[in-house]
Amino acid sequence: MLTAITRSVSPSLNRCELGYLPRQVIDVAKAARQHQAYEQCLRDLGVQVISLPAEPDLPDSMFVEDPAVVVDEFAIMTRMGAESRRAESQSLAAALSRYRPIRWIEEPGTLEGGDVLRVGSTLFVGLSRRTNAQGIAQLALQLEPLGYSVKAVNVHGCLHLKSACCSLGDGRLLANRNWIDAAPLAEFRIIDVPAAEPRAANVLAVDGTVLVASAFPLTTELLESSGWKTRILDISELMKAEAGLTCSSILFQSA
Repeated sequence: MLTAITRSVSPSLNRCELGYLPRQVIDVAKAARQHQAYEQCLRDLGVQVISLPAEPDLPDSMFVEDPAVVVDEFAIMTRMGAESRRAESQSLAAALSRYRPIRWIEEPGTLEGGDVLRVGSTLFVGLSRRTNAQGIAQLALQLEPLGYSVKAVNVHGCLHLKSACCSLGDGRLLANRNWIDAAPLAEFRIIDVPAAEPRAANVLAVDGTVLVASAFPLTTELLESSGWKTRILDISELMKAEAGLTCSSILFQSA
């Protein structure tokens, strides 16, 4: 069964970490409603949603993608590049331990799940402000003996690799090539986001349906004209915290 772990919006969201966006006041109540609509959309698509309670003292804790990388064999808890976020890993590890054995990235490595794009048995990992070469090397050391391949992708101009590139399935990626070195992705057909919507590449594909933020109508039109079914979600308040559609859930197969 396809399962998603999510976490409710922290009441302290206005103290979130920001990398590339100016700080704006976030309507936390509206952000919570948008997050609940996101969870309901996943349920509508047949996903079992495990919703964890909010962490009042951890502003970014709803972004559960970043503290963990989950593969079939185990979950790797990351050591996040944003030091203020590292405490998020403990309670998330407790939740994931019901489904996978737990392993850890250790100092001096840093790794954030938003930098990890898995396509089949290959994990493309963004070398970014939040993920360093030591973190990528530790991930490879854990995964390559099991038959996975780990490939670094240079990221510039955005927070994470998946801020600029996400999988649509069937060997196709949606990307903003201005923010990444696309050479390691040459085996894929890349669909470029419209120039007017540089942040639109962060979409979430679930069973043939692509979740797209309502802020990106040109990207929605592009995907629909190319044959994808889309679900449009308003995440306007969450986007003020540098959110996309992948970062609020960890998707994996459970028994």
